[in-house]
Amino acid sequence: MSQIAGTWTRIAIAGHAADIYEPPQASPHGYVVLYLHGVHIGLLDDNAAVSTELARHGLRAIVPITERSWWTDRICAEFDPHISAERHVLDHVLPYIAERWGTTPPRIALLGTSMGGQGGLRFAFKYPNKFPIVAAISPAIDYQLRFDEEEEETLPLMYPSAEGARQDTATLHVHPLNWPRNLWFCSDPTDWKWHDSAQKLRMKLAALGIPHDHDLETEAGGHSWDYYNHMAPAAIGFIAERLERERLRV
Repeated sequence: MSQIAGTWTRIAIAGHAADIYEPPQASPHGYVVLYLHGVHIGLLDDNAAVSTELARHGLRAIVPITERSWWTDRICAEFDPHISAERHVLDHVLPYIAERWGTTPPRIALLGTSMGGQGGLRFAFKYPNKFPIVAAISPAIDYQLRFDEEEEETLPLMYPSAEGARQDTATLHVHPLNWPRNLWFCSDPTDWKWHDSAQKLRMKLAALGIPHDHDLETEAGGHSWDYYNHMAPAAIGFIAERLERERLRV
């Protein structure tokens, strides 16, 4: 197995676990990637492929752990009975990033996979000035599809119905006049459950004339870490390029 480039450390933010990553040589501009994990809480601390790409670009990373919260502004008791995952990121994680590394938007980019991919898109569409850069791999956008599944134990406690969940999805948060300036997402065509929702998002963005980049053609393992790792160079490369573009813009 390849060695991990850089150093991962487990910390706590407002009583909740998070992982932080320090590359061997960090960018002098203090760029940070905020990674949002998937529903199975696959983390990055033992992922050589992602760490290699973060190290290549000198990107620090932070990975808050919010259980199966779907990164929404709804209370998920499995994560916390008093604060939503969204508010945790906004009220606790962003201030931690500022205190630890002196980094504030737009030098923070979102990266997410599956549940975290849709979470990153939702954050960027809701708060495009805070999160002008987002890269989503295999985003599980239409998460209302999981509402009635036996294995799903959180969504029915967070929303009154599948339709209520649908109304809160990333696609429904797209604003025709206010969007993230740097938007990239990808989905494997063989990802039978989530690919259609990525296609629908692409069509909506195109119809509204919202600039974005996407890859909905590459096949590399379906909805899996094989695909996530295959697409990591493209996703993190996009983030690195757009962080620099935002720095020069301001």
